[in-house]
Amino acid sequence: MKTINGIDDMMQASASLRSEKLRIAFVPTMGFLHEGHLSLVREGKKRGDKVVVSIFINPMQFDEQADLQAYPVSFKRDTDRLEAEGVDILFAPQISEIYPEGFQTSVALSRLSKGLCGDSRPGHFTGVATIVAKLFNIIRPDIAIFGEKDYQQLALIRQMVHDLSFAIDIVGMPIVREADGLAMSSRNSRLKKGDRTAALSLYRALKKGADMFRSGERSVEAVIRAAKGELDSSIALDYIEIRDPLTLEILKTVNKDALFAIAAKLGDVRLIDNIILQEN
Repeated sequence: MKTINGIDDMMQASASLRSEKLRIAFVPTMGFLHEGHLSLVREGKKRGDKVVVSIFINPMQFDEQADLQAYPVSFKRDTDRLEAEGVDILFAPQISEIYPEGFQTSVALSRLSKGLCGDSRPGHFTGVATIVAKLFNIIRPDIAIFGEKDYQQLALIRQMVHDLSFAIDIVGMPIVREADGLAMSSRNSRLKKGDRTAALSLYRALKKGADMFRSGERSVEAVIRAAKGELDSSIALDYIEIRDPLTLEILKTVNKDALFAIAAKLGDVRLIDNIILQEN
């Protein structure tokens, strides 16, 4: 695996791969990799000739400085895992390389950045869209692969790629869970023991809603009320909502497949999860 830190070097490496007519699959990450990230890498190996992974903790998408400073880092562990997966290039730039002095451009989506996580994390999705657009321009992949746990982020990136005419196929991959059902997240490592147990109720709540939908319940209010009953009392709920899986518009009744999403804080750790309500 080749590690590249500079933008010019990454652009040259990417241009060389394209000149050989090799398909580039790209997996952007903020590091502290877990099995969820590695599942994206493996999908990239299936879909592309070469796999590029980026590790960059993007300060622009953190609305709280304390959250940025607390974000876990384990670069050596990450590189070992990527090596073992057969990644071709790791792009690991410094903040000053991505956001040099005088940087003043941002990418914002007017509708998909509203609601859900957008309401409690102002500016977050502008930071996401900006860094992803910049990485796309540097690496120029044919395919980019994202996890469905950050469902709103995935929807936003798909819209950005469409609106700005990026010639990139966006692939969404299913949530990878711990053995007990907790959605894998780099933030899980920060959970205290009691909070880790309480966090399991997020998935229980989503499964309760999914079971009700499969049993014929179509009232959003009834599904959400029952799901809330599964939540641990120590959880500080941000939102629990049912939305259209494409437009992310709020639904009043569920007559087709729908996104059932939740966000909550346990201590100072914010977690998100979701499930698609389906009849089968």
